[in-house]
Amino acid sequence: MYNLQQHYEEYTADDREVWKVLYDRQTALLQNRASTAFLNGLEKLQFTNRSIPDFRRVNNILSETTGWQIEVVPGLIEDARFFDLLSNKRFPSSTWLRKMNQLDYLEEPDMFHDCFAHMPLLTDSFFVTYLEALAKIALKHINDALAVELIGRIYWFTVEFGLIKESDAVRIYGAGILSSNSESSFCLSEQANRKAFQIKEIMEKHYYKDHFQDRYYVIESYKDLSNAIPEIDQMMEYALARIPHDGSINATPLDLNL
Repeated sequence: MYNLQQHYEEYTADDREVWKVLYDRQTALLQNRASTAFLNGLEKLQFTNRSIPDFRRVNNILSETTGWQIEVVPGLIEDARFFDLLSNKRFPSSTWLRKMNQLDYLEEPDMFHDCFAHMPLLTDSFFVTYLEALAKIALKHINDALAVELIGRIYWFTVEFGLIKESDAVRIYGAGILSSNSESSFCLSEQANRKAFQIKEIMEKHYYKDHFQDRYYVIESYKDLSNAIPEIDQMMEYALARIPHDGSINATPLDLNL
């Protein structure tokens, strides 16, 4: 346990201005781009541009909706701790905000990403069911680097960079897109490569952290995610049994022909 807390009174005027600028920019951009569940989640959590979210208030609301809670962490944490938190319905979040000269890109996710982009979907029961179940699969194999890589690919192309079909239009639910001004536009453009949701294909190829994704996977509903858990579990067991590995893994494509 980190036993950390959000020291709300320590946020500065600059912090509040950064939150306002980012919040205003993204909410304006996402009105016709973000998933309905995400937009509803923003309202349920009572996020606004006027104040940085107070985790005590967020936890009270989440407790009454899906039973999840926010766990303050120092930043990026080790895989075992990350998935352990998710498996216990606790979402890890940092409390620091980027600076005004860092609005468009950070190597390490800050509070705006964790809060604005991730927390609204913690109010959706189908989404959090998937998040918890995926974490439990990860924990079964947490000491195997190949398993962690494969789960990371699934997490990346769903939780971070997923798209969803809603009323004959494609919308964004992935937090990595929702907190990115440029990728929020790119992923729905004609230049983006959008594909039907397929676990095997997701597990076969690595992802990009330093530029736009070369593909995005579109689900039909959030039920698709929770319904995919048995297949993810099966594919994981198959991959670990059939693919030779020595505890290390690289970004080369894998062949998961069943």
